[in-house]
Amino acid sequence: MSQRSCLSVILAAGEGTRMKSAQPKVLHQIAGLPMVAHVVKAAEAAGASGLALVIGHGADEMRKAAAKFAPKAETFEQEKRLGTAHAVIAARAAISRGYDDVLVMFGDTPLIDADALTVARRRLAEGAAVVVIGFRPPNPAGYGRLIERGGKLTAIREEKDCSEEEKKIGFCNAGMMAVAGAHALKLLDAVGNENAKGEYYLTDIVEIASAQNLDVVATEASFESALGINNRAELAQAEAIWQQRRRHDAMLSGVTLIAPETVFFSHDTEIGADTIVEPNVWFGPGVRIASGAKIHAFSHVEGATIASNCDVGPFARLRPGADLRNKAKVGNFCEVKQAVIEDGAKVNHLTYIGDARVGAGANIGAGTITCNYDGYSKFFTDIGEGAFIGSNSSLVAPVTIGNGGYIASGSVITESVPDDALAFGRARQKTIPGKGKELRERFASAAAAKKKAAGADH
Repeated sequence: MSQRSCLSVILAAGEGTRMKSAQPKVLHQIAGLPMVAHVVKAAEAAGASGLALVIGHGADEMRKAAAKFAPKAETFEQEKRLGTAHAVIAARAAISRGYDDVLVMFGDTPLIDADALTVARRRLAEGAAVVVIGFRPPNPAGYGRLIERGGKLTAIREEKDCSEEEKKIGFCNAGMMAVAGAHALKLLDAVGNENAKGEYYLTDIVEIASAQNLDVVATEASFESALGINNRAELAQAEAIWQQRRRHDAMLSGVTLIAPETVFFSHDTEIGADTIVEPNVWFGPGVRIASGAKIHAFSHVEGATIASNCDVGPFARLRPGADLRNKAKVGNFCEVKQAVIEDGAKVNHLTYIGDARVGAGANIGAGTITCNYDGYSKFFTDIGEGAFIGSNSSLVAPVTIGNGGYIASGSVITESVPDDALAFGRARQKTIPGKGKELRERFASAAAAKKKAAGADH
């Protein structure tokens, strides 16, 4: 197997009208990644060295997206939609390069298991010319049935053409195939369009290959792996299945999920053993968490790096560029963006830290804000090791707080503070005896007068 070359032809030209979206169907996301990108990943995991994306609706948008998730893939445009075999033939230039195996896949089956593809390729290596991937849905109604005799697949029968006996068959066509490269173009070119719709159906190659005494077999994938997405409800179903798989894998790898069904991962989330995740936590793309961290309830983490033994939340938001070092703490109702929180530093509550460095062992008091944006440009705040920032302080960037610096609570700091210095940045308090009572009486009188005047108007 390892010596066999493989091309994956992924059909992604459909409009997906049932999605009710201007966006191409296969670009709708599962776990933060376009569903077609999940198919690409499965193909690569099964050993595909070549990728051909057959696109149509939203071709320019598809090319732009593919440049990110499949930069080495070739794109081929199917200008007219004349059936699945016609779509595969659009990638003729790639198929003709002489790959040993050709996988035909669909961009709207994001849960396909690489193992199912590997099994199909293995059957090609054993001598089959065509391998059809089948599955057993809970209710086979509406699916084409796989007709087998003597261990060989002889036909794919659409339900409307099935006999009553054939309708009892639970083994159905998932649509995906593996075809020996030596036969692929010959079989595809033999497909005709003598049918009610005048289209070229990929399924016809089963009978064509059988008529040429070529071996045609079926392999089986799970129902979930073969699930196709046609509307938003099915998209949500696929998301739920993907999340369930990922949670299961995380827990088996040593991660504690206290309420697994409430934790949501992204396609690339990395999370180390002995990490504890409390309920209602969402991980967006680009999150890396080392071992022993604790993520408290209702936290939102995206594009962040969290080192060993960090403590995050509850109700914390880590935005892209947040970098928490060993034993750092970001507490409740705190937001960190594009900032390093060094070893043992604490950002405990009600705080925004953006475009900044918080030095090792520093303590950031409640309500502290790094004022990093002037409406046009971003500026950096550097907080030294062991610094103490008093509650309700505003640090107006660009500004540096030296190692061991101490900022008095309620300060607005606009100038850098040297190491071990104390800085105040607030107006001097003034107290006027009796003035509070006077103000209350004045305000009460004014409110009563306003109420009386309003009543007179009626």
